[in-house]
Amino acid sequence: MGDGNSVTSPAPDQMGDYPNSGSPAALDASKLKITLAKTLKPLQPIETLCFGQTFSDHMVVVTHDPEKGWSAPEVKPYGPITLDPQCSCFQYGGNIFEGMKAYLGPDDKIRLFRPDMNMRRMERSCARLALPTIDGDAVLELIKCLVNIDKRWIPKESGYSLYIRPTVIGTRPGLGLTASEHAMLYVIASPAGPYFAKPISLLAASENVRAWPGGTGGHKVAGNYSPGFLPQRTAAEKGYDQILWLFGDDRRVTEAGVMNFFVVVKRDDEDGVDLITAPLDGTILPGVTRASCLALAGDPEFHKEISMRLHPQEMVYTMSDLAKWSSEGKLLEALAIGTAAIVGHCDRIGYEGKDIVIPGDGMGPVGTAIRKKILDIQEGRTEWKGWGVVCD
Repeated sequence: MGDGNSVTSPAPDQMGDYPNSGSPAALDASKLKITLAKTLKPLQPIETLCFGQTFSDHMVVVTHDPEKGWSAPEVKPYGPITLDPQCSCFQYGGNIFEGMKAYLGPDDKIRLFRPDMNMRRMERSCARLALPTIDGDAVLELIKCLVNIDKRWIPKESGYSLYIRPTVIGTRPGLGLTASEHAMLYVIASPAGPYFAKPISLLAASENVRAWPGGTGGHKVAGNYSPGFLPQRTAAEKGYDQILWLFGDDRRVTEAGVMNFFVVVKRDDEDGVDLITAPLDGTILPGVTRASCLALAGDPEFHKEISMRLHPQEMVYTMSDLAKWSSEGKLLEALAIGTAAIVGHCDRIGYEGKDIVIPGDGMGPVGTAIRKKILDIQEGRTEWKGWGVVCD
């Protein structure tokens, strides 16, 4: 049994609170029930925030039954959930999630950053694990409701936000090796500050791989993450912050930790610089920030704004290429890109006992310009192509 705020996943023979329909119900945000917390938690000083350690007052919970469909969603006080230990999420890792942020602008409006991209990715992740079909547009409406209810948890300071974690877990009871037609969707939120306070050092690793062709690397699947913990520990023991994941005998560069990875390289024709990242070949997560960096880098309007010419390149490149560009003085910046970090600066890459040192003191001009532009959009200081979505 859970406590007074616990959420129990209905067993197959339990009715649950499902819409009265002859066919399985689709996820319907208009059926939302709201149960507010009687006592609100104290806000934490922003300087004490650690990523993912403090959570807001409420959460969203919805359950899926194969016969009845999706239950009426509910916003309720944040608290434990209760699940049978035989549930498939524990046994076979049928879990997916998203990571996104809500920002409070100078106009006191709440904004999400390109949330439609998160929702489409969430739908694809559910499909990849054969979880019940999810309607991302309905999930987005539930998220907007949650962040409006918990608005007081969104820090006003620049660089701070409310991190949002929508999660779908398979809850099919039984140990049979089959897809879960039972599921729980929940959304929790946590105030967050800058992810990296200093430059990031990377250890290039090929002994282990983060993803492989035909696998799940292109989806936000929980099982993609825990296999990286041991290599990450090894990197820390050697004095590095994150792993630079390599793939194949040619040591192709893929991702940095749990982030997309970019390099800025001087062009031979001196027509600006290339902004290079690995292509979406199924092993690379199609990050929202990744797509935004590429879009900005290819936009003449942004070039004019920053007085630089950028050439976005999605291409296969290897550690040999990185070493060559470095030795020729062409490797100008290395960037770790993601929702939590936005744009982080890498200062060195360990490979085969030596460090490839990234020149400069601090983040370079390309990373600085892209990070500033994205933050200005996220925090509502500028409007750009509808990327900042107000939570009405």
